[in-house]
Amino acid sequence: MTMMNSELSSFFADLHIHIGRTGQGAPVKISGSRDLTFANIAKEAADRKGINLVGIIDCHSPGVQEDIRLSLQTGEMEELQEGGIAYKGTTILLGSELEIREPGMGPAHLLVFFPDLDTITSFTGWLEKRMKNITLSSQRVYAPAKVLQEEVYARGGMVIPAHIFTPHRSIYGSCAPRLDHVLDPDLISAVELGLSADHEMAGWISELDNYTILTNSDAHSLGKIGREYNELILREPNYREFEKALKGVEGRKVAGNYGLNPRLGKYHRTYCGGCSYIIDESETAVERCTYCGSPKLVRGVLDRIISIADRTAPQVPSHRPAYHYQVPLEFIPGLGPAKLELLLKSFGTEMNILHQVPETALAGVVGEELAGKIAAARSGMLQLESGGGGIYGKVSKTQK
Repeated sequence: MTMMNSELSSFFADLHIHIGRTGQGAPVKISGSRDLTFANIAKEAADRKGINLVGIIDCHSPGVQEDIRLSLQTGEMEELQEGGIAYKGTTILLGSELEIREPGMGPAHLLVFFPDLDTITSFTGWLEKRMKNITLSSQRVYAPAKVLQEEVYARGGMVIPAHIFTPHRSIYGSCAPRLDHVLDPDLISAVELGLSADHEMAGWISELDNYTILTNSDAHSLGKIGREYNELILREPNYREFEKALKGVEGRKVAGNYGLNPRLGKYHRTYCGGCSYIIDESETAVERCTYCGSPKLVRGVLDRIISIADRTAPQVPSHRPAYHYQVPLEFIPGLGPAKLELLLKSFGTEMNILHQVPETALAGVVGEELAGKIAAARSGMLQLESGGGGIYGKVSKTQK
């Protein structure tokens, strides 16, 4: 956290984190790690990552709500008057990831957030009449998307379309070529890019110009928390301040997005399911694999965007903050668990290591070579290999 003046400060926020299991061991996100519990996420974000505002997006689950109540009853956490659950210097926003599917269209995921536990508990009562399994994450809601939006905003909540370009379960990637084909454009608080896109890629589509953009981790394990995140200017980390930041009012705003270079995203480029070949970047509209001829292609994010673009070249609005390419510490070759623990013991949190600690100080702990790679990761200067078809890109072991 960085102080801006006597009132506003800079905070880091990661707003898409899943629950793997409840405190009693019941599954929530089937593909999520078992140690992704409400309490463990709070501790990881506060003590290890240095994230000030976290969105846990499985809080509609009754089992998760029981975990939240227990944390409040023991005094370990506190519900804030301005919205959110406070743990040490971190505030948790209570959210849910929901799947919509309009007639004749593919599925898409939406994030919804609410200010307090009572409100999201009430929303659970509405959902369970329109959902097959209320205990699990990312379930389909059997109601029109616009009805869902109206229900969320009537309760003081907000809607944020999730990972809007990914090939599976996203507005642009699998559902429709335009937001207003599916959703009420006036009942959207922001949009989330996902791991395979950045501001320039969003700039191909003009209807996104007026929306605040977020980029988040979509974490399915504790280690993935903070792999993408946002810098927010707020008075304090809470729901109402976050709401103001998305609207850009009273000096509150999203000051920057920190994310993977899209080349590291696992759906950045078109991928051949026949031979596992990632299609060369110079070929954006092929229908068959240029290597084996197979038509079994998973369309990459960049290729999909270009196919639905309403511009001949991307245009990034002047009001949009900077998008900072940043490689998470876990991606850096040679920085294993033992050396990462040395850095954390010396400098506190991953946010400190990535943003605050001088390269010379890092070198004193892990040596000049690794310190140089961390410094290069800060500025997006590491050499990358593209991802595709569900396989993450990677940092090249041999740097130019």
